[in-house]
Amino acid sequence: MKSLAELQQIRDKYHGDVSIRQDNHEKIKVEIGMATCGIAAGAREVVTAVLDELSKETVENVVVTQTGCMGICQYEPIVEVFVPGKEKVTYVKVTPEKARRIVKEHVAGGTPVTEYTIGANA
Repeated sequence: MKSLAELQQIRDKYHGDVSIRQDNHEKIKVEIGMATCGIAAGAREVVTAVLDELSKETVENVVVTQTGCMGICQYEPIVEVFVPGKEKVTYVKVTPEKARRIVKEHVAGGTPVTEYTIGANA
């Protein structure tokens, strides 16, 4: 980095990635369990798939966060979707493929993917 303009270019390039991780109560929140149990089950790949699919869908009212252990390790990776004014939806045993469908149908489309929820898998 040799100039202020170069620094501003770097900031602008990564601004979208940072803003998608900043919490806002008016936004849809996608929370992914990233404790050791979640990571061992594939949560890192799920996060990557969620972020990738969000960028393809150009959904702007979403924040992606991570959390620690959710207490049901046998169901990891776990993804919870919070839509303002609606009940949270907990998805279990999420794979990158399932994560992409969750983003397309639930986050972008508004329809939960019920066969991936904890109620359908308990």
